Amino acid sequence: MSEERFGEFVLVRRHGHVAELVLDRPKAMNAVSTEMARSIAAACTALAADRDARVVVLTSSHERAFCVGADLKERNSFGDADLVRQRPVARGAYTGVLELPMPTIAAVHGFALGGGFELALSCDLIVADGTAVLGLPEVSVGVIPGGGGTQLLPRRVGAARAAELIFTARRLEAAEAAGLGLVDLLVEAGRDREEALELAARIAGNSPVGLRAAKRALRLGHGLDLRAGLEVEDAAWRSVAFSGDRAEGVAAFNEKRKPEWPGE
Repeated sequence: MSEERFGEFVLVRRHGHVAELVLDRPKAMNAVSTEMARSIAAACTALAADRDARVVVLTSSHERAFCVGADLKERNSFGDADLVRQRPVARGAYTGVLELPMPTIAAVHGFALGGGFELALSCDLIVADGTAVLGLPEVSVGVIPGGGGTQLLPRRVGAARAAELIFTARRLEAAEAAGLGLVDLLVEAGRDREEALELAARIAGNSPVGLRAAKRALRLGHGLDLRAGLEVEDAAWRSVAFSGDRAEGVAAFNEKRKPEWPGE
């Protein structure tokens, strides 16, 4: 297992074809400062260009929190001009995770609030343990979810449910979150990282070309009418149909062996 650090607060660990993106600012419960946002974006830029990374798992080094959102202590020192300057930096962190081309999984325990929950929502799948507490409390401090929350949450739970959660700023315990579909896999306390990495390893056994194309079709087709969505799917199919991965997958199936994906 190799490790690479991006700034002081972000670490990337390699587990074969699975990359673990670790939020590592435990003294602040992973509150996202300007520096940390830059580091998340930089790590995502590197991972997006890494053809060896087939799945990314977003984890936390803090025992009691995934991420508590924006660093409000830092924000308290900002004037208007500072806030304007920081906005594209903050957006870069959330869109960096959201736009990763490979499947992504968030491993959540403890608090995932505000921007922390939005980082999880930016992933394709969310694995959470029984200690997880999720919520978007932004309107209680005079702002709105600005890391994708107003757009990603309704895509998971529908417009009315998202409105209720955002307008009330309430926190959800793990069981309720799972019942509403905010969590895809609910696991025993302390097992979120291990279960997410195990799920990632299963996914990573599949074609990297196929995985990226499937994610592209899922993302681009969402919200389109069926006919337009099927055109998006057809374009994604054409991008893989003549790939080395497709040839290897068919050959391995017929030869009853495990495929060795060329990744192209």
